Amino acid sequence: MKKFLLFFGLLIAGFISFSFINQEQPQAEIEYKVITSVESIVSNGLGRSRLISSNVDRNFEEFTSEQSEEDNSRNKSKRGDIRVKDFEETKLLNFYNIGGIRFQNIVANDALVSSKLTAMAKEGWELMFINSAVESDSGKDDGQGIFVTRYTFKRIKSK
Repeated sequence: MKKFLLFFGLLIAGFISFSFINQEQPQAEIEYKVITSVESIVSNGLGRSRLISSNVDRNFEEFTSEQSEEDNSRNKSKRGDIRVKDFEETKLLNFYNIGGIRFQNIVANDALVSSKLTAMAKEGWELMFINSAVESDSGKDDGQGIFVTRYTFKRIKSK
């Protein structure tokens, strides 16, 4: 009988503690931020290079439409409403100058990007993803090219 009462008591205690563990916890609201570096790989140093980030939020739902077989009307949101004029822009150096590739410029850009990433970490942002892409010179008559890197951050939204 003592074993039964001990087993039954432990079983009840387990159910009680399990119910406390399974209680709904309030979900923290998470916010995301994307910082983009655009570095010119145009020869002779003619391009522009920048580190940019938006200072305003945009709600994608305002510019999104759903289409189906029954309703395939086009999205009528205005491009001008999407544009952001309130943003932060940091000058970066171009990868090339008149003499060719300039390694000192690349290192200078790295120092500026590192400074920005450090500042964001101090503000509570956690770096989640880094995506890079290159559109480079495709031949004799192209003369165009950029190296783009997107840094995606997240943090718990402050109330």
